[in-house]
Amino acid sequence: MIIEDTCLCFNALGGMPGPYIKWFLSALGPDGLPRLLADFENKSANAVCMFGYADSLENINVFEGKTAGQIVCPKGPRDFGWDPIFQPDGYSQTYAEMDKNEKNKISHRFRALEKLKCYLIQM
Repeated sequence: MIIEDTCLCFNALGGMPGPYIKWFLSALGPDGLPRLLADFENKSANAVCMFGYADSLENINVFEGKTAGQIVCPKGPRDFGWDPIFQPDGYSQTYAEMDKNEKNKISHRFRALEKLKCYLIQM
């Protein structure tokens, strides 16, 4: 069995909203999320993805991928979650503005999936 979850962790808020990002996004929208940090200088965040793999109850493995970045005012298409407000460190574009191939090379999900892939190949 393989499961996956994604988090968006605002460092100024001690990692929140973290795994609750889906509900925060639903309640606040992409315009409201950056406002959570309005009174903080620190706009840094981490996009985190976890894949869990279990072939039995005794053999459970978790693979984490992380991409550091900044929370910005929404830029780019708004058709995929919180991508318009997350700008990876070293880039001038948000996930939403990036070419999909470029995003997929640096994304938190790609990094976690690579770890899972390596594990499965070595089995």
